[in-house]
Amino acid sequence: MIGLLVVLVLASAFFSSSETGMLAINRYRLRHLARSGHRGALRVERLLARIDRLLGTILIGNNFVNSYAATIATLLAIRWFGNLGAALAPVAITLILLVFAEITPKTFAARHPEKIAFAASGPLRLINLLLAPLVWVVGGISNGLLRLFGFNAAKPADDNLSPAELRSVVNEAGPLIPAAHQKMLLNILDLEEITVEDIMIPRNEMVGIDIEDDLDHILDILRNAQHTRLPIWRNDPSNLIGTLHLRRVSRLLMHNEVTKADIMQMSSEPHFVPEGTPLHRQLINFQHHRRRLGVVVDEYGDVMGLVTLEDILEEIVGEFTTDMASSSPDLLPQDDGSYLVDGTAHVRDVNKALGWDLPRQGAKTINGLILEYLQDIPESNSAFRLGDYLIEVMHVKDHMVKTARLTHSPR
Repeated sequence: MIGLLVVLVLASAFFSSSETGMLAINRYRLRHLARSGHRGALRVERLLARIDRLLGTILIGNNFVNSYAATIATLLAIRWFGNLGAALAPVAITLILLVFAEITPKTFAARHPEKIAFAASGPLRLINLLLAPLVWVVGGISNGLLRLFGFNAAKPADDNLSPAELRSVVNEAGPLIPAAHQKMLLNILDLEEITVEDIMIPRNEMVGIDIEDDLDHILDILRNAQHTRLPIWRNDPSNLIGTLHLRRVSRLLMHNEVTKADIMQMSSEPHFVPEGTPLHRQLINFQHHRRRLGVVVDEYGDVMGLVTLEDILEEIVGEFTTDMASSSPDLLPQDDGSYLVDGTAHVRDVNKALGWDLPRQGAKTINGLILEYLQDIPESNSAFRLGDYLIEVMHVKDHMVKTARLTHSPR
């Protein structure tokens, strides 16, 4: 009988560790291994597809062996100690089951769920078949009770990750994902929170061709352009009529044979982008329309600026420079730790370059941020505090802040 008791305790440990291993296994790694053809993973995935039946099999088996073990322990105790053994048996068998059949196997299974789940999947599948009628009856009663409370145990659980949860998974990946790749993955997840206005080249900084200008001036722009694609407008950037790829006119430029008619003929229709378009959507639009340059327009159809495919890619892979704060022409570090910032600089760019947390809701530029906070056009040399930042207006011209001094000064 002692041998039988040992077998029952081991069987109880098997069921306990199987339950913990099955429930603690990483579902996404399991799915990956199953798709790779791993036999153990395939068995576990099939068992977990009906979690109610799996739990029914484990709990029926576990309760059966525990009850049987308690009966055997009581008989042995009575044989050895008489009536006193009947009182000692429940205490002894409880301690034995807790240590050897519950805490120890479950702790090991929680640390190594794959080893336990894969090894136990074969026997559990066989036990599931043998106990199928009993599992069906018990499961039917249990599922009926759950339906009274509005739950459907047969319905698969929704284990899809939200963007915030996926971001947490990437952050906690540690050495499994290189730091550079981790940053790129996080940047991709952030694309849906960033709109084209956050990264566009504003209208007042657009470099393009006014087709009504003198031809010599247009040729000078073409020869000195730092971009491969230029917008073309008539009299005003709001009247945008096309975009020109410089590669198309490079041969004519070499022979000074370019005319306005050639420019118009070689230009393509502009690709307009509504304001508020998330970057992940615009990236798909660029791919779908086979474009690399988009013209951002507001609800009235007025041109707000330009957004390029390269700008979106930089949001994923990062800026093509190692020290944004020192290389940006919009940020000039001062000896006292402050920064002279151009009013047209984007708030988001300043935050990224300096690791700050200036408000990004609403205004996109430093000038817009100041005007939005003050609700007025400030005078030069005026200053105010915005959260943990001191902002001093240095120069105002044409109803906008041209330069401001920003200092990070926590309260």
